[in-house]
Amino acid sequence: MSSRFQLSKSKDKRFKFVLKAGNSETILTSELYQTKTSAKNGIESVRTNCKLAKRYDLKDSRNGKFYFNLKAANQQIIGTSEMYDSERAREKGIDSVKANGKTHIIEEAA
Repeated sequence: MSSRFQLSKSKDKRFKFVLKAGNSETILTSELYQTKTSAKNGIESVRTNCKLAKRYDLKDSRNGKFYFNLKAANQQIIGTSEMYDSERAREKGIDSVKANGKTHIIEEAA
């Protein structure tokens, strides 16, 4: 299966997307958006910013795990990764977003 964005509506009627790698693993999760159009603009921002190393903000959690945020040029967070057990695994996660973030496939939940 190909990489893709999955766009869905939350219980409180806001929208979010996740970026899925070809193996269906979630590699990036967005914030909640008020409208579907805003969420689609967020997807476009991932496509624009995913190849730029300077857009990745590397983070360490309080529980010793590692993660990253993908940021837009205005420094707003577009998406957040899962938690990783090592810095190396986090780097692989970034590589996966760089490789898969340009996809034009969007699946919308019913």
